[in-house]
Amino acid sequence: MSSQELAGSDPAETTDTEAETDTSSAPASACPVVDSLEQIGSRWRLVVLHELLNGESRFNELKRETDANARTLSRVLDDLQETGFVDRRLEEESPVATYYSLTPKGESLAPVFEEIDEWAHEWLAECSG
Repeated sequence: MSSQELAGSDPAETTDTEAETDTSSAPASACPVVDSLEQIGSRWRLVVLHELLNGESRFNELKRETDANARTLSRVLDDLQETGFVDRRLEEESPVATYYSLTPKGESLAPVFEEIDEWAHEWLAECSG
């Protein structure tokens, strides 16, 4: 879904003023929030990213902590690695293990999770009462 669809506007309805403000230096998307959520916005991606804020984890530790099935977790970790949020480290000594940790890009999400936590404590507690 594009940011225009989220905003409910039709591209044909743009005004002359809006067209004049469109420059080649503008971001590819009219809404960076939409682009961001496309990278981190799935439930499982958020759960894994949040769990990795606690530090490096082995695959089975992440599986246990997130309650994700192995296939889902593997796919999510691959996606997060591909988009630069997660690093994968293979330990070939016995026992062989794969470790996952956040990259600096992934670690930069810590304040976002803190803000979401604060928001949830303020607003969701009110709704559940």
